[in-house]
Amino acid sequence: MEIKLVKDILEANEVIASQNRRLFADEGVYVVNLMGSPGAGKTTLLERTIEHIKDRKRIAVIEGDIATSRDAQRVAAYAIPTVQINTGGACHLDGNMVREGLRELDFDKIDLLLVENVGNLVCPAEFKIGEDDKVMLISVTEGDDKPLKYPLMFQVSSVLLLNKIDLLSYLDFDLERFRSDALKVNPHLEVMAISCNTGEGLDNWFRWLEERVNKKGT
Repeated sequence: MEIKLVKDILEANEVIASQNRRLFADEGVYVVNLMGSPGAGKTTLLERTIEHIKDRKRIAVIEGDIATSRDAQRVAAYAIPTVQINTGGACHLDGNMVREGLRELDFDKIDLLLVENVGNLVCPAEFKIGEDDKVMLISVTEGDDKPLKYPLMFQVSSVLLLNKIDLLSYLDFDLERFRSDALKVNPHLEVMAISCNTGEGLDNWFRWLEERVNKKGT
């Protein structure tokens, strides 16, 4: 007996994600799908990013959480368009969820859409939402063995942000092994070591992001 439910779900999602992608292309909006574990620092990264470029780029945020709107409230405090999607138990955002959230946004006033996915190292990597790039955030407190244990998210990401490097001296974290393993999984991965606490390395991230937004808008 053939069981193809998962394949059907992924194919249906791909259709909707493609529709989202065409909409983003028509509107000239660059879209990042930000993925990572709970507590890795995704919302703090969004806050630092918004603080840095909100005067030069028009930003909107979609926040994905299983429950609560706490992260969305933090982002909305910066007076930018913010949409909350509560999945009610699902461990990821998919194309249809994001499409529903897009109805709340005015694309004439957006250059950059940042989508914070549900905190999870597995499922968000399996579902496209129509993004231009998937960006993965992981913190040094999660350990240096994750690239080989959770390879898919590393494989599908364009950028890997290694956060909380200000804590490296307190941890048994082999930075070179982590970087080497990540590049074994995805040789094209751009790895940036950052600290959203101290600001170290964030200029590289801001520069990369603005270049992508400018390219999409031309």
